[in-house]
Amino acid sequence: MNIFPEYHKYDALGLIEIIKSGEITYKEVCQEAIQRAKLLNPSLNAIIHPLYEQLEGILKKVSESGSFYGVPFLLKDLQHALQGVPLSSGSKAMYNFVPPKDNELVRRWKDTGLITLGKTNTPELGLMATTEPELFGPARNPWNLEHSPGGSSGGSAAAVSARIVPVASAGDGGGSIRIPASCCGVFGLKPSRGRMPTGPDFGEIWEGAVTDHILSISVRDSAALLDATHGPDQGAPYLISKPKKSFLQEASQDPQTLKIGYSLDHPLKKEVHPECKHAVTQTASLLSELGHRVEEVPLPYDGELVAECYTQMYFAQTAAILELMGQLRGSVIKRKEVELSTWTLASQGKIKKAKDYCLSLIRWNDISRAMGRYHQKQDLLLTPVLATPPPLIGEMQLNGLERFGLNLINTLHLERLLSIFGTVEEKVLTNLVKTPFTQVANISGQPAMSVPLYWTDQGLPCGVQFIAPLGDEGTLFNLAGQLERTKPWFDKAPPYPEANKQNPRATFCSY
Repeated sequence: MNIFPEYHKYDALGLIEIIKSGEITYKEVCQEAIQRAKLLNPSLNAIIHPLYEQLEGILKKVSESGSFYGVPFLLKDLQHALQGVPLSSGSKAMYNFVPPKDNELVRRWKDTGLITLGKTNTPELGLMATTEPELFGPARNPWNLEHSPGGSSGGSAAAVSARIVPVASAGDGGGSIRIPASCCGVFGLKPSRGRMPTGPDFGEIWEGAVTDHILSISVRDSAALLDATHGPDQGAPYLISKPKKSFLQEASQDPQTLKIGYSLDHPLKKEVHPECKHAVTQTASLLSELGHRVEEVPLPYDGELVAECYTQMYFAQTAAILELMGQLRGSVIKRKEVELSTWTLASQGKIKKAKDYCLSLIRWNDISRAMGRYHQKQDLLLTPVLATPPPLIGEMQLNGLERFGLNLINTLHLERLLSIFGTVEEKVLTNLVKTPFTQVANISGQPAMSVPLYWTDQGLPCGVQFIAPLGDEGTLFNLAGQLERTKPWFDKAPPYPEANKQNPRATFCSY
C-alpha cells in the first residue's frame, strides 16, 4: 500500500511545501520514493546502486537547513563521486572503485538537503547516446520499454520520467542531458561552460565540453537547483558573469518578445525524421502565437566541422580516461575490462597525432564565432534534439560482424588499419547521424535545453532544443516557464505496461 499515493503529483518544490505544511514527513516522502523504485526499477533498470537500506545514515550527512531537505534524489554513476559509494562509470574496470570524498557538485547537492537514494545507470564512461552498458544491462524508456531512454544520463531520465524521483543528477558532454530529456519527456537544461563546478579533481572535462546539472519534470525545479549550486569552485579555470536575477525568478516571468530562428537542416546533410521536424514546426507555431518573432533559418554553423572536431576530441579523451582510470585504481586497464567499442575508441586516440588534435581544438573557435555572429541577429536557435524519435534498444550498438572484425583487429594489433580506412570514424558518425544537433553547444560552451512539447503518434516523446548565447540561461528559463504554462506537460505520464490487464489507464507515476 502506498505511503503517499499523491507523490507523483508533486515536483521537488511542491514536496518541500507539503513537508513544511506538516501533512507528511520527509522520511515518509523518501520511503514512498523507495517503494516506487522497488516496484518500477525491475522494468526500467534505471537504478544500479540502490542506497535504500542506508537511508538513516544518508539523512545524517545532508544539511537539514537546505532548501530541498527531504527531497528524494538520484546520482548519475559517472563523475558524481559520493564518498563511500561505488563510482563504476558503467565499466567493469571500475566496478570496485569507491571514491574517498565527494566531488564539489555532490557536496553542494547535499548542502541543499537532497536525499540520495541511489546511483543511476549510464553507458560505459558516458560515451554513448544510449544507456546500454554491458556491466549493468540496458536502461529502458518508461514510454516504451523496447526503446532507449537516451544517454548518457539515461538512467536518471528514466527514473524522473517514471516519477520515482522528481529530480536526478545528469551531465552533458555532447548532449547527455538534452538527449535523454528528449527521449523520456522531461526537462533538461545544459548550463553554460563555467557555470557549474567540476572540482576538485578536474578543472575542465573534455576540454570544457562537459557540464553538469539535473533532469526534472518541472522547469522551476531545474531553475531553483541551478540557483542553489551554480558558481565556480576554488581554482576553477573559468569565470562567468553572475546572473542578474535568480533563475527561479526568470522561470516565473514571461520573456519579452524574442527573435527565434528555427532550422530543420540536418547538420550532416542527412534526413531528419518527419516527427522530429513536426515537433519543431509545431513549437515554432506556438512561439508565434505567444508573440515571438520566429523565422526559419539555415543552420548557422558547419555541422560537418562540428562532427569532425567532436570526434577528434572523443577519441583522444577516451584514451586519456582509460589512462586516468588505471592511475586511480593502481593498475593498467586491460582489454577484457572494458567494452570493445571503448577499447577501440581509445586505441584510435592513441594513434592520432598531437598536432592534429591541437588543430582540431583551434577550430572550436570557428564554431563559437559562427554562433556568436548568429546571436547578433537572433536571441535563440530552435532545432530538434535528435534526428529520430527515441531509438530501439540495441539500435546504436555494434552488430555481430562489427564486433568480430574489431576483436580480430585488436587481437592482431592492427588498430592503425582502422585509422587508415576511417572505419571507426564512420561508425561514430553513423551514431551521430541520429544525434547531430547537440554537440555544437558543448563545443561553444553555450547553454541549451530540451523542452518536452511533443509526442509522436506512437506515444514517444520528441523534445525540441533551444540554444542561447553564452551565459544566458535566464532567457532559456524565461521561455521554458512560458512554454510550460502555455502547454503543460507535468501530468503527461508514461504507461505502466505490466498493470495494463488490471487497469488499462495505469501509468508509471500512479504506482
